[in-house]
Amino acid sequence: MTPSLKVLTAAVLFAGLPTATHAMPYSQLIIFGDSLSDSGQFPDIGSPLLGGNPTGGVRFTNRTGPTYLGNNTEYFDAVATQRLAGLLGLQALPSTPILPQILTGNADGTNYAVGGYRTDQILASITAANGSVVNAGGGTIRTRNGYLVDMPRVDPNALFYINGGGNDVLQGIVTDQASAAAAAADLVAGVAALQQAGARTIIVSDLPDVGLTPLGFVSGFRAGWSSAAGLLNAELGNQLSALGGNVIRLNFRGLLSEVQSDLAAFGFDPLVAQTDVCFSGDSCLADPTWGIGGLTPNPDRLMFNDGVHPTGAVQQISADYIFSILGAPWEVSLLPEMAMASLNGHQQQLRSEWQADRGAWQAVGQWRSFVGASGQRQQFERGEAVASGDSTGLGVNLGTSYRLSEQWRLGLALGLQEQTLEVGEADSEYDLRSYLLSAFAQYQQVRLWADASLSLGHLDYSNLNRQFALGIAQRSEKGDSDGQLWALSGRLGYDLANADSGWRVSPFISADYAKVDVDGYRENGSSSTALNYADQQRDSARLGLGLQANYQLSPATQVFAEIAREREFEDDRRDLRMGLNSVAGNSFELQGHTPVSGQTLAGVGVSHALAEELQLRAAYQFRGTDDRQHGVNLSLNWDW
Repeated sequence: MTPSLKVLTAAVLFAGLPTATHAMPYSQLIIFGDSLSDSGQFPDIGSPLLGGNPTGGVRFTNRTGPTYLGNNTEYFDAVATQRLAGLLGLQALPSTPILPQILTGNADGTNYAVGGYRTDQILASITAANGSVVNAGGGTIRTRNGYLVDMPRVDPNALFYINGGGNDVLQGIVTDQASAAAAAADLVAGVAALQQAGARTIIVSDLPDVGLTPLGFVSGFRAGWSSAAGLLNAELGNQLSALGGNVIRLNFRGLLSEVQSDLAAFGFDPLVAQTDVCFSGDSCLADPTWGIGGLTPNPDRLMFNDGVHPTGAVQQISADYIFSILGAPWEVSLLPEMAMASLNGHQQQLRSEWQADRGAWQAVGQWRSFVGASGQRQQFERGEAVASGDSTGLGVNLGTSYRLSEQWRLGLALGLQEQTLEVGEADSEYDLRSYLLSAFAQYQQVRLWADASLSLGHLDYSNLNRQFALGIAQRSEKGDSDGQLWALSGRLGYDLANADSGWRVSPFISADYAKVDVDGYRENGSSSTALNYADQQRDSARLGLGLQANYQLSPATQVFAEIAREREFEDDRRDLRMGLNSVAGNSFELQGHTPVSGQTLAGVGVSHALAEELQLRAAYQFRGTDDRQHGVNLSLNWDW
């Protein structure tokens, strides 16, 4: 095959697959399982020279159309693991390509799933020498070592996926509690072996209800298969709980039940008994309308392609489901960052007031107060384990200070801010109301000055609305939470300019510490997609170096500006512990937001005296590097 043909066939194979929209925390996706995950281990019929499929192989779902015929002129649609890989920016090529590399150009992939595998074969594909075997036509097509034989120490940044058990039920191997325990033990042994080799994140699928399939209907084994699948799931859950480790247990059984209860929302025909008919007519009854020989063939209107395997539409729902779990911390871990943005906006309002007052405090024994309105916008850039989004906020700040002596001024400030974060591809929305109180002290002695503040805050996350795709549908999971913060901030500067020059130019050093706690919460209900989250803590310890400048344009008007650079010492990545509400006894940690190690701060403002003891001020502030926060404030100050 020529290089151009290789590129063309690969392009056709992966056309239409979703692609990652931002950097991911996973280096590769490694898959073990049966036909539900098989990305093409068996050869498709026909010669590549006659329009055949040299790279795709057989996948256990419908062909892509428009004819859907099995003459190898159309590719099989992608299965859920391939679609998930596309969402993660990774690949899910089969581990045992049928045709030699010299023809296909494809090296061995990381998908070890093979149609027809029982749980003992899945375990062998993980741990056994020559354990990955593909049999077809009464013979062995390809044998390869189990994954850990060739890779005894795994990449800790890899994501692993395991499914299985359906063939154990369909072949009558799992019939009671003991046989279900034995089949589950094979899968759990595979998980344990991966953990011992260094795997940090493993997804384990439950077994969908194989009785509620078209084959279960026509065979008469529906009740027995449903019972066996339930026994296997229960054993799998119990054994994984006993094993421990960072394992994500899925709830496909619940997800598909929810799809069946609202068929129209997912694009399926609600007038069709979806668990009784299929598209292809293979081991099932083909639907007379949407089936391949029907009046208007369309697999997207049906849940099953054949007796037990889902159509491409269900495969997409399944991939989106897994991705919604993996992607949740990329949004929810931004909740503490919203609180930090509120705190920064509040502190920046105070610093603008202090800078405008530099060298021009009220008289000793007199009060000065201000009322201000502020607006801010924070932009989160796409990055590793961070979704892109924009946060907008409005706030009101009230403050007063009392000049205690020539050198000292003390004060209090109260801030109220409302903030909305829209983030992710489906525009999830998270709302925060922050109540902030700051006490501050200031010192000035000729050229030397210092500012210090203590801030306390209550955080009200009243509307946390995580949204994501499930096939053509969009789902929303909602919750609410509370939180607290406290912060210490200090600056020490020295004025270099002469008093009669009209300038005040002050280099300064700064030190800041903040701690934000967001209480854990559960999304409402027990749907298959609803999640619960543990408490989050965000610490920030920063040192900075900057320069302030004030210039008196006229007796009534001055302009002021500052620029600084801060170093963040609490810049380790933050993992978020979470779990599915519908899967008891299972929790796991996934990577979330990582604070930047350094930020640039800049600001500019103007102060104008409307009367001898009344001033109007406006300022703009910027903070950030990749993530950027913009703030504006307008305030009125008066002495009394």
